[in-house]
Amino acid sequence: MADTIFDSDDQEEDFALDRSLVDEVRLAVATVNKSRLADILTPMHPADLADLLEQVDHSLRREIFLLGRDVFDGEVLSELDESLREEAIEFLPDDVVSDAVRELETDDVVDLVEDLDEPQQEAILDALEDADRVAVEQALSWPEDSAGRLMQREFVAAPEHWNVGQAIDFLREETELPEQFYHVIIVDPRLKPTGYVTLGKLLASARDIPLSDITEDTFRTIRVLQEEEDVAYAFNQYHLISAPVVDEDDRLVGVITIDDAMAVLDDEHEEDILRLAGVGETSSLSDRVIETTKARFPWLFVNLITAILASLVIAQFEATIAQYVALAVLMPIVASMGGNAGTQSLTVAVRALATKDLTSSNLWRVIKREALVGLANGMIFALFMGVVGYVWFGSMMLGVVLAIAMVVNLVIAGLAGILVPVTLEKLDIDPALASGAFVTTVTDIVGFFAFLGLAGTLLL
Repeated sequence: MADTIFDSDDQEEDFALDRSLVDEVRLAVATVNKSRLADILTPMHPADLADLLEQVDHSLRREIFLLGRDVFDGEVLSELDESLREEAIEFLPDDVVSDAVRELETDDVVDLVEDLDEPQQEAILDALEDADRVAVEQALSWPEDSAGRLMQREFVAAPEHWNVGQAIDFLREETELPEQFYHVIIVDPRLKPTGYVTLGKLLASARDIPLSDITEDTFRTIRVLQEEEDVAYAFNQYHLISAPVVDEDDRLVGVITIDDAMAVLDDEHEEDILRLAGVGETSSLSDRVIETTKARFPWLFVNLITAILASLVIAQFEATIAQYVALAVLMPIVASMGGNAGTQSLTVAVRALATKDLTSSNLWRVIKREALVGLANGMIFALFMGVVGYVWFGSMMLGVVLAIAMVVNLVIAGLAGILVPVTLEKLDIDPALASGAFVTTVTDIVGFFAFLGLAGTLLL
């Protein structure tokens, strides 16, 4: 059955869903063949099943939910895009949803319910055991995008005076261990973490060795109010597998594992890309037309305003353009080159800010580098466009104007691509959210002003 999930015969990327799989699902739904649908969906990994649901349209997805209800478990729900979870919970029977969420760790339950409406939240919380419900409600009490929301309450802790043998005996006898864990956290009598031991080192050590002698050097704790993106950065920077979470009194309250941290990192990257493109923070292929329109309209409107500003600059040189029509042909080239160069610098800057590689200590070095890169590229393209201007329109001076304007705009584009996101970051505004519009405005206005201004001075 695995052969129907992945297509190894065509040139699609590895692990992509087989194109025929959707056709098989569609046929099973059309013939109301519940057993066939179950045969197709049951062997699929939850992530692949979530991808399948995200790739089909709303009506087919609804039929899959209703006909294949027995296939869906908590892992599938947790893998679904946020925009589809509410839809899944609406279509699936209450008993199916209840059974599904009981299988999840508390962090996955929190991730599942935090964006749902209150009635849906209550329905899911009511399905949990009392201890799990309390844990989830406590996690929901922490601020959104904090470590408290991200952590799971299930962890393995051992007193700091234990040895390897005592820890192994405890693990063998304990009946309610987390489904997956990577470390045994060592705590003092006040429940403050003092270190952790990997399971591999625990199993490889003699029974009489104290746990404190085999702790990891990478041990770090996460504050419960720490922002999620900082948590993901710490995991990526220090190659963490898991990290204990502590409250304001440094007491152990939970643990964050690498899968959750990397999910945050992936979400942050996705948000940055979507924001830079002006299509919202959570756009997906499964969004409906009205949702997509609402998400994109504001940024298209902003772009319209910036385009009007650039047009006002052009209007100031109406007489110049009327006397030298070639300017109207060439000026979009200057603005376009500036916009592309600015986008290149902007993308590098936003990424560097997100990874904390761009700081006050190296800011001026980066600014100098971008200015010099803009100057170098500007001079290269200036030479090329100067020749183009001369050959095309037979005017040496037009080529000179075009060349100078190209240098000016590419230098300004490089500077704007760095300075705009850095300035927004200082103002506590997400640089990925608004930088694009500002940089485009700067490069358009400077490009038009430099080109047309020089033309009015040197050509007329």
